Amino acid sequence: MFNFSKIELLASWCLKLFEEPVPSAIGAREVLVRVRAVALNYRDYAIVTSRYPFPVKDKVVPCSDAAGEVVQVGSGVRRSLAVGDFVIFSFDHLYGPQINWHNGLGGPVDGVLRQYIVLPAEAVVKVPHGSNLTPAQWASLGCTGVTAWNSLYGNIPLKPGQTVLLQGTGGVSITGLILAKAFGATTIITSSSDEKLRLVKEKYGADYTINYKTTPDWASEALRITDGEGVDYIFKNGGVGTIKQSLTAIRMGGVISVIGFLAKIAQEDMPDVAALALAKGAVVRGITIGSTQLLEDVVNFVGKRLLPVPVERTFGFSRDEVVRAYEFLASGQHVGKVCIPVD
Repeated sequence: MFNFSKIELLASWCLKLFEEPVPSAIGAREVLVRVRAVALNYRDYAIVTSRYPFPVKDKVVPCSDAAGEVVQVGSGVRRSLAVGDFVIFSFDHLYGPQINWHNGLGGPVDGVLRQYIVLPAEAVVKVPHGSNLTPAQWASLGCTGVTAWNSLYGNIPLKPGQTVLLQGTGGVSITGLILAKAFGATTIITSSSDEKLRLVKEKYGADYTINYKTTPDWASEALRITDGEGVDYIFKNGGVGTIKQSLTAIRMGGVISVIGFLAKIAQEDMPDVAALALAKGAVVRGITIGSTQLLEDVVNFVGKRLLPVPVERTFGFSRDEVVRAYEFLASGQHVGKVCIPVD
């Protein structure tokens, strides 16, 4: 078969384009997929800059989130998969909690920044027929959509009328906002940019916005918005630096999903998280993406509701364009996802 292109990470910021033959033989329970779009996460930037705190293989093919078209199906595949089906790739495991850090795409195993990939048939989820979403939008659900869905439905399911606070305007927060609004929740989103907050309110329908730069005590503002009761769910994308205010803003019995690792804090300033969580009866829950089962749930929900998965900007599939995509992601200018259509 013809050669295809892939990009490998040789060292920090050292990305190189390679060519190799398209696989001509696959396992009985595998599928060969022609990748059509890749979506970037902050995890991908952390890996390419050697800042990721978990295992990464040498010369890894980066990135975990992609969608594409099935071009070959193994002889032993029992699922209803056929050539021509459009699918999304699962990040790690099939069901339940993640059990280790040895299987995530684009880190301990080669990822999706390539034109073709062989995957276990159980690790792909078929997109509903009749969808008007682009390949980049579907690719954006791989980690981002699952993380948002897991935060809202992986433990205590969200109910209509409850309040969700989302930190920042990246892909997880905007996707979480869209899902929460679709379920009838009240939403609050934070950012340091009034322009981003205006855009999120106008384009995605956020109910309330808080500029945490001009309102450093954003927890008090969240309490004011909720008449002192606090919010039911928090997407805590800011790392340990936002945990104290998150525990202040959360309602009794609420759920704080710990997603990001961006904001740091001096050890001597670290609050007594155990005491604060106990005082609120709150669930403080680490989110490490989610299972294939959760991916199926969010794909079906988004597909049937035709929800607008947020893609901010796309870049080309070349070494230089990929670097530009990473740099744009790191700049924090985006509202939603940064993607790479794969030609």
